[in-house]
Amino acid sequence: MHTSSSSSPIGPAAAGWSRRRWLQGLGGATLAASGALRLAWAQGPGVRGRCVVVMLRGALDGLAAVPAPGDPQWAALRGPLADEAEAPLALDGFFALHPALRGLHGWYGSGELLVVHAVASPYRERSHFDAQQLLESGGERPFALSTGWIGRALPPGAARAVALAPAMPLALRGSEDATTWTPTRRAAPDDDLAARVARLYAQDPVLAARWQQVRALPAAPLADAADMAGEGDAMAPNAQTSASPRAVGAGFAALATQAGRFLAEPQGPAVAWLELGGWDTHTQQGPRLQRQLAALDGGLLALRAALGPLWADTTVLVMTEFGRSARPNGSGGTDHGTAGVAFVAGGAVAGGRVLADWPGLAPAQLHEGRDLRPTTDLRSLQRALLARHLGTDETRLSREVLPGSPASARGLWREA
Repeated sequence: MHTSSSSSPIGPAAAGWSRRRWLQGLGGATLAASGALRLAWAQGPGVRGRCVVVMLRGALDGLAAVPAPGDPQWAALRGPLADEAEAPLALDGFFALHPALRGLHGWYGSGELLVVHAVASPYRERSHFDAQQLLESGGERPFALSTGWIGRALPPGAARAVALAPAMPLALRGSEDATTWTPTRRAAPDDDLAARVARLYAQDPVLAARWQQVRALPAAPLADAADMAGEGDAMAPNAQTSASPRAVGAGFAALATQAGRFLAEPQGPAVAWLELGGWDTHTQQGPRLQRQLAALDGGLLALRAALGPLWADTTVLVMTEFGRSARPNGSGGTDHGTAGVAFVAGGAVAGGRVLADWPGLAPAQLHEGRDLRPTTDLRSLQRALLARHLGTDETRLSREVLPGSPASARGLWREA
């Protein structure tokens, strides 16, 4: 066993929303799209800095993103996948980093990136649908919970969250202080429709006021946002493999930039959620991961640039629903697996380390003889993130937010 030397078309009714909640969400999304997240909002006690969660949908191959050439079984197990066209970037002498992650490698060198290997959620099957539901809900099994771990943790009226996604992700559901933003060119409603909606909500002061607020917003920023993000299929998290590599990278970088701008506002949200799809690499994994990882790397660099001085107290958690098979398949790719890798980055992160209770890659050490065996529970990272940035206490974390989870990971930041 190696232990790193530095280790230790869904509508409101289908979604169960009332008309009031739906219109509130519409208002929030439109406010965000206009750049009007500059609302009078003071963060409550216990809330500090900013945090960003990046969801890699499709299952990133952690052994490709962070190879382990120091393991004696590495070359034999990985076969052709161990031979990258470009040498991996050295980390601690045992682990390395995929050559497309040059920006993250720079953060590792400056002590702003932690790599957490052999990590997984409690899920041990191999369904994307179930695994993502469990990871976003924070439950102990799929569909045990219908709200999200971030949504339950957000202190009401004291902190807000924004998801840069076409629909509200499950992770943020459960809080009235969460909203979404996405670039769009949708036209404003015509006058007849607007008048009918106004009549519909005329008897409800809250809805009437919200509708008037929405109608007062200019339409131009919506088109500007679409131009900024590069439009096209690259904006659809689960359809990015059909977009051009350039569009995928530009689209994610644009979203990350906008997230940073929202967070950098003096009264901006405390939490941002980003998504990047296209990680289900059953075939031709090498060239596909080169493009995907380059897009991730560029987007995270763009996020940091947009955050400016706030980077000093921002934490970014990059996670995926599960890892991939340790051995390649017969199509130049990998299949659904178990443990993978997570990244924790930020200005105050105690980085420059790989945190891994390494299980080994020998046949007897693999989970079910095929996957990297998990030794770290991803929920320990989620807990630590919420405790630091939202002030969520350990009792609530254990009982309500991430029930059944282990204690928060320690030592992720240079100071408390």
